[in-house]
Amino acid sequence: MVQANRTAASEPTAAADVHASQPTRMRWLVLFLISLMYLICYMDRSNISVAQPEIAKAFGLSKTSMALVLSAFTWSYALGQIPAGWLGDRFGPKRVLTVIMSWWSVAAMMTGAALGLGSLFAARFFLGLGEAGAFPVASRGMQLWFPRSERGRIQGTTHFFSRFAVAVTPFVAGTIMLAFGWRAIFYIFGSLGLIWSLVFVLYYRNRPEEHSGVNQAELAQIRGLAADGTIRSVCTARQAAPWRRILGSPNMWYIALGYCCFFFGTNFYLTWYPTYLREHRHITLQALGLIGSVPLFAGMAGDLVGGTLSDLFFKRTGKARFARSVVAAPGFLLSGIFLIPAAVTESTWTSVLCLATSFFFLEFVIGPAWAVPMDVGGQFSGTVTGIMNMAGALAASVTPLVFGYYFGKGSWMIPFFITSCVMAAGALIWTFLINPERSVVER
Repeated sequence: MVQANRTAASEPTAAADVHASQPTRMRWLVLFLISLMYLICYMDRSNISVAQPEIAKAFGLSKTSMALVLSAFTWSYALGQIPAGWLGDRFGPKRVLTVIMSWWSVAAMMTGAALGLGSLFAARFFLGLGEAGAFPVASRGMQLWFPRSERGRIQGTTHFFSRFAVAVTPFVAGTIMLAFGWRAIFYIFGSLGLIWSLVFVLYYRNRPEEHSGVNQAELAQIRGLAADGTIRSVCTARQAAPWRRILGSPNMWYIALGYCCFFFGTNFYLTWYPTYLREHRHITLQALGLIGSVPLFAGMAGDLVGGTLSDLFFKRTGKARFARSVVAAPGFLLSGIFLIPAAVTESTWTSVLCLATSFFFLEFVIGPAWAVPMDVGGQFSGTVTGIMNMAGALAASVTPLVFGYYFGKGSWMIPFFITSCVMAAGALIWTFLINPERSVVER
């Protein structure tokens, strides 16, 4: 009875606090912390692209062998997606992200200590396994910290940091390599993750209700108000994942297939892009940091623009399907169109600028693509995101093989034509098949 009276008495106070107080902005600091994780994640996975020619020379590896090494990451990354996403739903983002961040930081350092093809392959495999849970578990964490109307923007922001990592890594890693050798790249980058893990475990809480820096006014912005003016609650009870409903949902596989198209296109920039510029466009290592980063900076702008536009359309129409597809489908189509002149032109700068434009439009997709699992996955959004990202990673594992095969034969155009067709398929999938308003976990 005493507890009931306390609860009843506290409701008017909480409601008054909602209307009287200025909301805190703690969720944006949480977003910044998670965005730093995305930054470190992509630095660790993409730095090998800068050192790739030196590593191949040191160990006497052909382009086919290097393609296998590059694919080792994406294979293990794909395998770990669903288990890691489920663990995040089951045990909470804080515990899982701390463990996997520490794991992959050690694996990144192992790359620098590699002695040959076998140890290099193993290091990249363990790196992919560690990074597998980063984005699905982070998505679950952000779902608990942000309202639906902000999901496109926050996903665009986190991936902005990931693309920023890819943009600056050639310059930073190239500078380190020139000064200390290629092994030092992996030791230095890997240490950043261990520092992040310490800060994260001290600062982050799984839910805003548990954080002392969140007041009632901000909590009302995150959760929304019920009909009686009180703050809505969120389900935190552990429940078994409805695997049959998730895996049996056509919408789940449409979402996964759409992300396959996206990941196939973006993985070129994480694997063969620096080599393409150095060996086909004859750009020096010193110039790579500047010229090679142009498409990546364009992609960063695409992340913010696409995610913001998607949220804007959602706020104005209230229709998630329209708000997500009206951004993603044209993004795919325009990205595929600009790949063609990038491949056929003889001008290096024209090629780089067309690739930049292509990547700008392709990155329109990232905000809607990662918001959709949060829309349709409920409290199992980590699992749903893991399935989507697993499918994308499997498609991405084909990218270095396709580009490596044709580049090894001296054919520098065909892979871009193939990718352009994949982009067209992505546009069709987002236009006609994906439905962000249809849950994949409820009947």
